[in-house]
Amino acid sequence: MKRGWVVGLGLGAAVATSALEADAFCGFYLSGADTKLFNNATMVVLMRDGIRTVLSMQNNYEGPPQDFALVVPVPVVLQESNVKTLPREVFTHIDQLAAPRLVEYWERDPCYEPETSWWPDFRERKEASQANDSAASRSSDLGVTVEAKFEVGEYQILILSAQNSSGLDTYLRENKYKIPEGAEPVLRPYVESGMKFFVAKVDVEKVKFEKRDGKDMAMLSPLRFHYDSEAFSLPVRLGLLNSGGKQDLIVHILAPNKRYEVANYPNVTIPTNLDVDESARDKFGSFYAALFDRTVEQNPRAVVTEYAWDASTCDPCPGPAMQPGEFMTLGADVLEERAGTQAERSSQRVGFTLTRLHARYGKDSLGEDLVFKEAPPITGGREVGSGAGGPLERGSTTTAGFNNFQGRYAIRHPWTGAISCSEPKRGVWGGPPEGKKSPGTRPALDLAFVARDGSLEGFLKQDVPELGIAGLGPGLHDPQTLKEKYPGTKSGCQCRTPDNGPASGFGQPLWGALLALALLRRRQRRR
Repeated sequence: MKRGWVVGLGLGAAVATSALEADAFCGFYLSGADTKLFNNATMVVLMRDGIRTVLSMQNNYEGPPQDFALVVPVPVVLQESNVKTLPREVFTHIDQLAAPRLVEYWERDPCYEPETSWWPDFRERKEASQANDSAASRSSDLGVTVEAKFEVGEYQILILSAQNSSGLDTYLRENKYKIPEGAEPVLRPYVESGMKFFVAKVDVEKVKFEKRDGKDMAMLSPLRFHYDSEAFSLPVRLGLLNSGGKQDLIVHILAPNKRYEVANYPNVTIPTNLDVDESARDKFGSFYAALFDRTVEQNPRAVVTEYAWDASTCDPCPGPAMQPGEFMTLGADVLEERAGTQAERSSQRVGFTLTRLHARYGKDSLGEDLVFKEAPPITGGREVGSGAGGPLERGSTTTAGFNNFQGRYAIRHPWTGAISCSEPKRGVWGGPPEGKKSPGTRPALDLAFVARDGSLEGFLKQDVPELGIAGLGPGLHDPQTLKEKYPGTKSGCQCRTPDNGPASGFGQPLWGALLALALLRRRQRRR
């Protein structure tokens, strides 16, 4: 089997939203033959502190198992100690943790009253915040220099510099790689700014190829490299060279107690805390794709914030929060190294904020690379209301201390049983009733393979005025809506039932009430 080139042009990555559309990528693949190559799912995680950036990316290459390539501009000449491969599992975990999520809640018996006043209200919980040194070969005619070369895993790494973009373009073509038309003018600003080019030559004999829908897909080892630069940006324009339509770009940023957004495009947060129909359970990906598309339609060229939260916590959690070892894997080790701190300065104490940014664009809608800037903390998308039974917080709110924002959507099961008391308390939500299993928190994953045919009007239970959507009302969390649509049945029984817990997932156990009753009887006997 031939050796191939993987050369990635761009610092970023993306998740495509349709198998029929162009797959997002911040660079382009080069082939040795007249063959179209696709990067159908790339993911990037950026870790940033001060001027140090650690970039980790995972690519899936689709095409024949021979002569393929990808080119990545970097601001400095990387050495072997700057580059390493990572386990794929860490990318799967971070994508799951930050993805938009679907939850299910059940309404508590409206006539339930706690037996004691001393039992704590779990809803009043504390909110989470918290090269080788010598130059290699030179082509004097083309002005391209091999600054460093080394091997990492299945990759043979070259770091190239170029005096002009036409020389780099010619150099790659003369090395038998088919470059997309129009590459040279897009390469030009990177060459003129002094950027280097990270080239990862892949030994395809060391790469596992899998068949998916009759196509060869290479599962490449994730790469991580780090560098120091005052600029914090993501060159994404190069990915448009292979584009045949819309592309999606998803970027995860980890930074000590900091959230990031873009400085050179509009920013918007995804509408959150929306009640949805039960049909969303099996079509959550399609629903979310439709919601995202409508958001971008109402906010042209905007980059959408989908998540900003302390990476070591989550609520509700689609899986475990990030662990200290994962922070080190993604770059906390080299952040500490630059800061001159002790190795035992753990990421737990640093408090990394995980930001997820999502953009969707075409050839004519993205004229500049993404530039990132620090942004104030925000909250939103939690089961937090204005008071007992009040409406949930809507959208995002700027705060002074911590990030607690997520895209969260709820299927709610109103109380339909007997209501016997004169003053029922509607709209108190929690876990499933006894004997019923909770479906858990469901993240919206694999959006690259979701058909974009969902109807928001068919899913939503409430109005979303910021998107011009008329749903079925204010949402099932609203007590008045519950009274009107789910009045319950009448019964003469004045029974009290155990609480199924508030929406945080904490229950109010029956044994608490029994203990209180026992204490009361003991006091009576003493009298």
